[in-house]
Amino acid sequence: MPKINVYLPDDLADAVRDTGIAVSAVCQRALEQAVRRVTAIRATNLADLDADQLAAQLPHLTARTRDVLLRARTQARSAHAAEVGTRHLLAALLDEGDNLGVRVLQTIEVLSAQVTARLAAVVTMSESAPTSAPVPTLRFTGTGASALELAVTEATALGHNYVGCEHLLLGLVAEPDGTAGRVLRESGVELRATRRAVVAALAGYAHLRAQAATTSDGGVTAPAGTDPLAAVAALVRRELAPVTRRLEQLERRVGASAE
Repeated sequence: MPKINVYLPDDLADAVRDTGIAVSAVCQRALEQAVRRVTAIRATNLADLDADQLAAQLPHLTARTRDVLLRARTQARSAHAAEVGTRHLLAALLDEGDNLGVRVLQTIEVLSAQVTARLAAVVTMSESAPTSAPVPTLRFTGTGASALELAVTEATALGHNYVGCEHLLLGLVAEPDGTAGRVLRESGVELRATRRAVVAALAGYAHLRAQAATTSDGGVTAPAGTDPLAAVAALVRRELAPVTRRLEQLERRVGASAE
């Protein structure tokens, strides 16, 4: 059986040794799930899929994420593109407007409108050659597929059994060669800080759900006077505060050295 090395941070490696976890079995299971998800993404032909068919083909994606993919298909067709690229995925993510990815951008003080404008203004070679002929298949570009694969990786690394728009945002930021990643990074979206914001936002939503009052139909409502988005944003900013302070300290040191 082939051997694959897995590198872990020192603290995690120590914890694994202390608990005696069967690393091989855990890694095999996680890799099996990731391979299935990535294979499904690469095989996806968006040309004629409706929402139900896409749900059957990519069940690990949340409903909002699947909606973003269908919106990206529309973006690609409007641009007469032969494939769905990262720019279409980012435009669709922003266009959907009410997903956690967009809300995370708000909490790290990156305006969706500014990213949209920057994306529209980017003058680069197209990720896929324009075409006026009908496209029998509409698959992802190399960078588009890579961004989705990275989204799967982010979800797996966070221990999530689904791929949401927040993971898609992380995948787009992490993908090094696509238009979307470049636009996001130029807009001030940094991968580690965004990942931390995602974790804090999810924790914030979980906290709000725990604090929510149960309604008569079994649903939940936020406590009276609570703005859910503002509450989550406050939690995210609190989690990011140490990072912000550290960056400010480094900037002051660099400024002092320059003087």
